[in-house]
Amino acid sequence: MGVAIRTAGDDDRELIVRLLDQAFQDDPVSGWVFPGEEYRRTTHHRLMAAFTDIVLADGRVDITEDGAACALWMSVPADDPGHDDQYADEQHDDDFVRMREAVDPDNERVELIGRLTAGIHPSGRAHEYLWMIGVVPGRQGEGLGTALIGSVLERCDREGRAAYLEASSERSRLLYERLGFEAAGEPLALPDGPHMWPMWREPRTTP
Repeated sequence: MGVAIRTAGDDDRELIVRLLDQAFQDDPVSGWVFPGEEYRRTTHHRLMAAFTDIVLADGRVDITEDGAACALWMSVPADDPGHDDQYADEQHDDDFVRMREAVDPDNERVELIGRLTAGIHPSGRAHEYLWMIGVVPGRQGEGLGTALIGSVLERCDREGRAAYLEASSERSRLLYERLGFEAAGEPLALPDGPHMWPMWREPRTTP
């Protein structure tokens, strides 16, 4: 039996934020940004809310009908200036500062994680960017994440479009490899923290 998936709307915002907050409480990168269980429990959801608002406005959120898993996608055009454009860099800097001020003003890692991931993001080719994917605890391992990603990758294959993501754990990296993603450069080593793995997937068919 397949997994029922729909496109989320603004009315789903609180559900998405709650889902992502639960799904990433034990994630290595979330633990680095918000060290300490109590601190993370009371603050982490603000960053998930900021991410959700950005993607609801400019991207797409797919969610399972039962609300147990969601994936945040952004379509990146080929002419996106990326991190090689000085003006774009300045705009990104402003965005990262505003995010830190909105989420946790005294936590420089909220700003730093955005700068570091933007710095390794590929440019020059149109692609679908899997910003985040989360499955609530207790439902992980049921194939929900694979179904969410697979529905977009099928479209990428039909359209001859690439896909990109950063894996935040060894477990997720292995999952993405099974879906056709490959390493896109060296892992990103967060200062005094875990690694993130940039991964790229070429379409398996072309138009």
